[in-house]
Amino acid sequence: MTTNRAISRPMAVLLPATLAGLAEERRELADFIDGSPALRIQIENGACTELFVPATNKQMNAKKSSGLITGRSGVSLFLALIALLSCACAEEQKDLVVFCGAGLTGAFSEIGEIYESRSNSSIAFNFDGVPALRAQIEQGAYADVLVSANLKHMNALKAEGYMDNSTVQIFAGNKMAVIVPNYNPANITVLADLMEPGLKILIGTSDLPAGDYARQVLNKMADDPKYGSAYRDAVLANVVSEETTVNRIVSKIALGEADAGFAFISDVSPKMRGQVTRIAVPDEYNVLGLFPLGMLNQSRRPEEARRFIDLVMAQEGQNILKNYGFIPLNELQESKRA
Repeated sequence: MTTNRAISRPMAVLLPATLAGLAEERRELADFIDGSPALRIQIENGACTELFVPATNKQMNAKKSSGLITGRSGVSLFLALIALLSCACAEEQKDLVVFCGAGLTGAFSEIGEIYESRSNSSIAFNFDGVPALRAQIEQGAYADVLVSANLKHMNALKAEGYMDNSTVQIFAGNKMAVIVPNYNPANITVLADLMEPGLKILIGTSDLPAGDYARQVLNKMADDPKYGSAYRDAVLANVVSEETTVNRIVSKIALGEADAGFAFISDVSPKMRGQVTRIAVPDEYNVLGLFPLGMLNQSRRPEEARRFIDLVMAQEGQNILKNYGFIPLNELQESKRA
């Protein structure tokens, strides 16, 4: 692809994460890649961009109505977009495309490596917040498999006819925790400390599974006279940012950009265990999150998709998930019987 050499700096392109792999090969075009809901916020907050590629029409219309998007795109920008999209179609033909919640990146990258080593298929992962993945699928993005961090978005896609419902199943569970930087400058050691005025707390958006579960935890605590609604309100008053992926929460806490954050137990992955400390949420306040996966009806590689799902459900895949802090399926079944 020919680039415009008159541009002395890289062209600033805001791109949904579903096209992130393409941009990695074309760094002259992409300065910033993220989940599409996050891109809207960044533009509204003044991020510099010359081309915005949304995951949904709603997001583009919001930019137009706010005066942030104009009709002047330029031929070079249009051709750049066409090149990216045409390459996307080519990649769809050769790879098994797996849309996967961002918090599952470590575990599913390992499972993907095992799958590739035993088959003739390669996997193209799109790791992003589940709300963004759902929006991309609803707007026509191609995927063979969806791996979700909650039932809400999977059930919506099932009801809308996107999923092969016979393949959708629970593969693991998870619970919530509070995480703090290892050096813990705010000296947060128990949940009660989160209501101290002036703390900087991170939480997921209400539509993000981790954000939804975090609010459920706070509501349960509010129902207990030991904490009460004043506790929940004080904690929420300390929230300085609502993140669109749980990976952002963990990364920002590790860097010391906030004092505490709500995340899944599994989000403190093996590589993050030396950077963040986990504070347990007692079972009486915690929420068991069930994680489903399944094949999409549009899949052009159904046999490969089923083999990938089988690997996740097999003992080998379950052992990897357990190593990352997920609750494997056999333990979920045992807890139900108990």
